[in-house]
Amino acid sequence: MDGVNHSVVSEFVLLGLSNSWELQLVLFVLSSMLYMASMMGNSLIKLTVTSDPHLHTPMYFLLANLSFIDLGGSSVASPKLIYDLFRKKRKVISFGGCIAQIFFIHVIGGVEMVLLIAMAFDRYVAICKPLHYLTIMSPRMCIFFLVSAWMFGLIHSVIQLAFVVNLPFCGPNVLDSFYCDLPQLIKLACSDTYRLEFMVTANSGFISVGSFFILIISYVVIIVTVQKESSAGLSRALSTLSAHITVVVLFFGPLIFSYTWPSSSTHLDKFLAIFDGVLTPFLNPVIYTFRNQEMKVAMWRVCRQLVCYMKIS
Repeated sequence: MDGVNHSVVSEFVLLGLSNSWELQLVLFVLSSMLYMASMMGNSLIKLTVTSDPHLHTPMYFLLANLSFIDLGGSSVASPKLIYDLFRKKRKVISFGGCIAQIFFIHVIGGVEMVLLIAMAFDRYVAICKPLHYLTIMSPRMCIFFLVSAWMFGLIHSVIQLAFVVNLPFCGPNVLDSFYCDLPQLIKLACSDTYRLEFMVTANSGFISVGSFFILIISYVVIIVTVQKESSAGLSRALSTLSAHITVVVLFFGPLIFSYTWPSSSTHLDKFLAIFDGVLTPFLNPVIYTFRNQEMKVAMWRVCRQLVCYMKIS
């Protein structure tokens, strides 16, 4: 029997967010609105950066790729969640669909971590070494960051899945969640998974905490460096970094809490999952454009061009 997949479970039952039909309708409306707003906001950022020559800079190149990743992040679980909230029937996901969901969740998470680190490095160079900015943040460096992000995401996801793809699933198939992720899935395996749970949790937890501390240290270095030069420069730096720091906290907060501080409360786990998978992709474009006058003007220009094009056609 060696080398044979012992799984007999062909699908998993998702308990979702609530058993109340009235609450499900409310959540359906909210989730649909957030998903559409997230798709429109991130698509608009991507379109604006691509079409406006004034935004063809390293900072906006990285921001456009972050928006592209957020498009994927919001589409991994949200469409299935919205579909399940609108139906009273049993909510299920196939075994293959569950594995695919886990794969894309960890790919996108890994890519976003590296992109956020790249954006922090970009701000460090722009604020602390402005005369060498274009030399250091060359097109080659930007492409290097992008390729590294995707390589890291793919490797991280494959390593995570290698732990579980051949686990035997022969009994319970109920997941008390609205999507598939490794911690819940491993607990359903028909074998002793204590070590495996520890390895998976330690892997994701270590990467999340490590990346978060790298980012926080980089922002502290920027602030300390600027403070030594002038108080006016510190004010401008804090204004520039505020959006980046907010996005970092919103992204890493739920991840670190989930993987380094496992909770026995499924309600808390679901809230963190919604925050990370639904709210964060919606908030990112809002945060990055709220205090960025250049981006707001460029987005308004693109919107007017789209309206004119629609009128002509």
